[in-house]
Amino acid sequence: MDKIQDLRAKRNALWEETKSFLEEHRGENGLVDAASVEEYERRINDVKALGIEIDRLENQATIDAAMSLPTTQPTLNMPKDNSSVKPFESAEYTKAFWAMVRGHGNTMEVKNALSVGTGSEGGYTVPDEFERQLIQGLEENNIFRGLAHVIRTSSGVRSIPIASDADGVASWTEEGGTITESDPTFSHTTLSAFKLSRLIQVSNELLNDSAFNISAYIAQCFGSSFGKAEEDAFINGTGVSATPATTPSQPTGILTSLTTAAVTTTNATTISFDDIYKLYYSLKSPYRKKAAFLCHDTLMLQFMLLKDENEHYIWKPGLEVGKPDTILGRPIYTSAYMPAITGTANTDKGKKVCLFGDFSYYWIADRTNRTLRRLDELYAVNDRVGFIGTQRVDGKLILPEAMKFMKLGAVS
Repeated sequence: MDKIQDLRAKRNALWEETKSFLEEHRGENGLVDAASVEEYERRINDVKALGIEIDRLENQATIDAAMSLPTTQPTLNMPKDNSSVKPFESAEYTKAFWAMVRGHGNTMEVKNALSVGTGSEGGYTVPDEFERQLIQGLEENNIFRGLAHVIRTSSGVRSIPIASDADGVASWTEEGGTITESDPTFSHTTLSAFKLSRLIQVSNELLNDSAFNISAYIAQCFGSSFGKAEEDAFINGTGVSATPATTPSQPTGILTSLTTAAVTTTNATTISFDDIYKLYYSLKSPYRKKAAFLCHDTLMLQFMLLKDENEHYIWKPGLEVGKPDTILGRPIYTSAYMPAITGTANTDKGKKVCLFGDFSYYWIADRTNRTLRRLDELYAVNDRVGFIGTQRVDGKLILPEAMKFMKLGAVS
């Protein structure tokens, strides 16, 4: 923790030095010579690199804290009946599950223990402890899971009621007069369960090596790839495919849900302070209280250089552990799946480069259990075993007015 704090202090000091450096080398004409600009860009990259390292260490600290939690509860009273323990939490189930993964033990015994979680298609439900590892992997590789509202459901479709006051108003009424009827408008949206899957191969040497942590390896493989695929879909997903489907159905991305830009820049490759200011105030005040910015790293660099009318930088580094960087007092996050700015007008024009809003109105629905299936024969000729991991998830922006976006204009 002290190291993280030291890096935050170092990052803040470097940022202040970088800003001063730029002003010191600005000529009377307001321009900075090429050599100084190059040095300034180098320092900016150092500031960004320190930010990435801070995030990495904070993630490590979170994982360490989770791994340090006790695995059992102390016995404080009389022994209790364990009949209420979920099948997926039982020691027998977990032992049988990993015996199945490694291909060890009595085959019939393993199948009997796994029958609690056996689906009609033969997939085995992941035991709870491993599923928590997998969720941890998803969150590490998915910024959306930390910003959005996540629910768990055991059914394929979840209906979400939405109340709108847009058509409901209060009116002044004379004493004894008739009260005007004004009913609120109700609607609903649904969240489905689209399949996300991956197939990996593991050599029998690794499976039979007791020193190799197979559960950690599988959690890393599936958690990382699922997290990246999810984040891409939550931002750019096309939703339910037409029939016949050209692409598999997937969550509806937040950029797909929004069609009308709140702000269109006057430049196809750069943004100005006025652009970000307009975006900020395009969002209704109640949503601004919990709003955050989301953009690509290439736009973040431009944000770091923006100044307000008083010549103050609007980007502020997060100084406390766990606190994000901010713009105009609101958190800003980056995602590799937001559109990047290439610097070429013909390529960049029209891109939706920045989101601002309350991301808790983007709902993610997880089906209760994920499954893992072992394939013994498919890769036997290469002395390998295949594993198919699947999960079912959906995501949708349930209240579009809670989110605004900025797009690049067509003038270079």
